[in-house]
Amino acid sequence: MKPAIVKAPALVPEVRPAATLQMYLETLSYKTRERLELINITRDLNDVVKKHGLKAGFVLVQSLHTTTAVFINEFQHALLDDIKAFIERLVGRFEYWRHNDPSLSECPRKNADSHLRAMLLGHTISLPVRNGEVALGYWQSVILAELDGPRERAIHVQVMGVPETPKE
Repeated sequence: MKPAIVKAPALVPEVRPAATLQMYLETLSYKTRERLELINITRDLNDVVKKHGLKAGFVLVQSLHTTTAVFINEFQHALLDDIKAFIERLVGRFEYWRHNDPSLSECPRKNADSHLRAMLLGHTISLPVRNGEVALGYWQSVILAELDGPRERAIHVQVMGVPETPKE
């Protein structure tokens, strides 16, 4: 009788995830001072990323208002003046807008221009996180546009990513 051949179980190395995906949601608030105001929020976004220790991932920024917007551009004062002038020319505040007509709309703010401007600029942006901060080009900043101020404003900042991997 031949002895039975018994195969030893294959050794499979234990696989450990390098890092676990983490997700956080924060609300940042701003008190604006002007009807049309541009605010650099880049530092605030980086503070949220650093607070949660994320080294790589994504940040999603969302305006919580129909008359504010978020966008990326250079935060240089002459350019900011140009952006404001361009927005004013593109969507005039004192044009006839049905939203402002009391016979057609119940909104007392007469802010149709603000809604239209926000629609053109956009309400959300997503950005990569690299080396523990929002990955932007050298001259790029994230800008919150107040289009119907002065008011209290809020944005949601959702960060998703992985922390620095622990050294073994």
